[in-house]
Amino acid sequence: MLPEELYKRRRNHNNTPKSTLLILTNYIVVLVGSSLCTSCGSISWFFWVIIAGLVVYNVFTIRRFHEEYNKPTIIAYIISLVVLAGLFTGVVLKGNC
Repeated sequence: MLPEELYKRRRNHNNTPKSTLLILTNYIVVLVGSSLCTSCGSISWFFWVIIAGLVVYNVFTIRRFHEEYNKPTIIAYIISLVVLAGLFTGVVLKGNC
């Protein structure tokens, strides 16, 4: 038979840092939002509502887990935002029309 430890769940996913989850959340929300709310260079107003909600989520998450954000983590977060902005620009401006 299989050992019991095989099916034990990790409690609250303690092995994944909150900063990594925040970066992944940003990418998922922006890319899904841009694919649903943009078309051939035009951006729907609802996309900006999604981005505003994401900004509020980022602010509250960073304030809640502020002890986890040291200098290298902040640098990685800023780099991920720059790459995300470039990726969004590429999707919207150079998308298939």
